[in-house]
Amino acid sequence: MLNKKNYILIVSLSAGLLFSCSPKNISTKYYYENEKVLDRIEESYKALYPLGPFNVGFTDRDFKTVSLEIITDTLSYIYEFGIDENRLSDTLTAYNLNAAKINILIRQMHDIRCTWINYSDYYVDEKKQTMILMSIKPVVLKSLFSYAKYYVLTYFPQPQYFDSEGRLLDKRKLRRLRKINGEVFKRINSKVCYAVTGHFR
Repeated sequence: MLNKKNYILIVSLSAGLLFSCSPKNISTKYYYENEKVLDRIEESYKALYPLGPFNVGFTDRDFKTVSLEIITDTLSYIYEFGIDENRLSDTLTAYNLNAAKINILIRQMHDIRCTWINYSDYYVDEKKQTMILMSIKPVVLKSLFSYAKYYVLTYFPQPQYFDSEGRLLDKRKLRRLRKINGEVFKRINSKVCYAVTGHFR
């Protein structure tokens, strides 16, 4: 039978383990451990997008099937390719996109298990702004939080407002939470936020 001292020790260790494995701690740790790679993907996408708007990601668990959305003035075209298919580069070239650099971006996404990246609109004082949404399916989050499958990052072009709990606010004065795709996002730094969610976009 456990004596009182050992019982307190076990409870304390369990509480410490649960705290260290909380979604907030794992998510923040994951970002900073992979910051260079994640930021490189965001920067590459941000540089390539103005040359021809597109969104890209993976649709299968093995990260072998690429989903490519090419956005034109009139329509958006969605394609699926095997990651090694020549048709992928051929299609990018046909739309006058930089096939070589986009293929590098796709490989970077594959290596870190990034399922999707796209631009998304939001509004401040009725003025349209844009941010980059990046969805990742890292093994560490998958194994510890089976209910929350995806780690979603938002990259804003300017610093954002947060409450005392680090939750993203719509405006500083109104103190109203800003939800993105129905999710509350939390602060990593002044421009980058995260959520752990059951959907990737």
